[in-house]
Amino acid sequence: MDKFNRILKNVLLFMVVFLAINYFMQSCMNNEEELLTESGNLLFSTTDTEYARTSLVTVELKNNTAETITLKNECPNEPFNVFRYENNEWIQKEVSPELDCAQAEDLTLKPGEDTLIAYENWNFALFSDLGRFKIEFTTTIGEEEKTISTNEFRVVKEGIIKQVWNGIFYKPIYNALIWLTTVIPGHHLWLAIILLTIIIRTILLVPSQKAMKAQKRMQEIQPRLDKIKQKYKGDQQKIAQETMSLWKESKASPMGSCLPLLLQIPFLIALFYAVQRGLNPDNVYLLYTSYGDFTLQDINTNFFGILDLTKKNLYVLPIIIGGLQFTQMKLSMMKNSKKNEGKKEKSSEMQTATNMMTYIMPVMIAVFTASLPAGVGFYWGTSTLYGIVQQLFVNKGGGKDKNEPTVKVIKSNS
Repeated sequence: MDKFNRILKNVLLFMVVFLAINYFMQSCMNNEEELLTESGNLLFSTTDTEYARTSLVTVELKNNTAETITLKNECPNEPFNVFRYENNEWIQKEVSPELDCAQAEDLTLKPGEDTLIAYENWNFALFSDLGRFKIEFTTTIGEEEKTISTNEFRVVKEGIIKQVWNGIFYKPIYNALIWLTTVIPGHHLWLAIILLTIIIRTILLVPSQKAMKAQKRMQEIQPRLDKIKQKYKGDQQKIAQETMSLWKESKASPMGSCLPLLLQIPFLIALFYAVQRGLNPDNVYLLYTSYGDFTLQDINTNFFGILDLTKKNLYVLPIIIGGLQFTQMKLSMMKNSKKNEGKKEKSSEMQTATNMMTYIMPVMIAVFTASLPAGVGFYWGTSTLYGIVQQLFVNKGGGKDKNEPTVKVIKSNS
């Protein structure tokens, strides 16, 4: 039973952990095995020697000279010159997407400093062809002009898992977001995010409802499970037999809430990335069709003049999202908490897990919201509000199947 409870809670945290790993890997990437090409005390290399076609190409530049190096920002052009090996020679590839360069700044590196530069806005346009590549730039060190190149690297076809992910999950949801934006008057991104989130959550209503009901049944039989553990303390085989018998009798199982939740996770992650990366002009290749004169630059990212959804909001939005997440967690455990009121003894493991779910998770969500574009916060807030309404419905016994068993806790004076 304890193992299943841990599995259930880990699954509920899966999405948060996934986003945490993704965020910190991009922020703190430090590949010790990367091949560094030294040229005049400037170290210039790619973070990998092979990239899948849709993977983000990133270069590292480290200033090992005694002088401050300044590289001019060429926005909307790519950060450094990209070359592909074709017909026995290196051919330069160039692209100038429609970007907002108002806040573009020159890159300055003091002696000993290093930085990572990602080709986020140019990636597919430059690296969609398979083959050998290298990146280089020209700068002045002292009084000498030098051309500095990275190691050669290869772009290869993406694996089957990535193809399935893009084809079944990410691409359809991304196209739905852009289509909604085109048909909404004023092309408001915030409204498209809210509508798409509600649509996806409604499509996933059946499995998520089953997961909530399964969790509720597990809470209802928890007192009886505790009695079984107390009665057969030390006899693990008997505890397992009685636990399985109770699960069968009440038609409750931890896996009943795990499996429906697992079905939802790919869709919700795809929706998250569609919101996070949706306005990147390099993503237009993912669109099923063009929309006439409409371009991604026509999308209104402003929320009533208060918030720019493409920029981070450090305080107000994270607090709101964290509060909503806390409310949802409390609602999901409300029935169990009421039944355990007045009990002095409670499993320390269960108490720790409950505290983690109720308090730590909202804080983590708030931190991620503060570190990501506000549009992602809008998605998370809408999804959480939907979950709150759904949880209230389940807590009140709404949507209960006639054939669903009623679990009663039998109190004993012994």
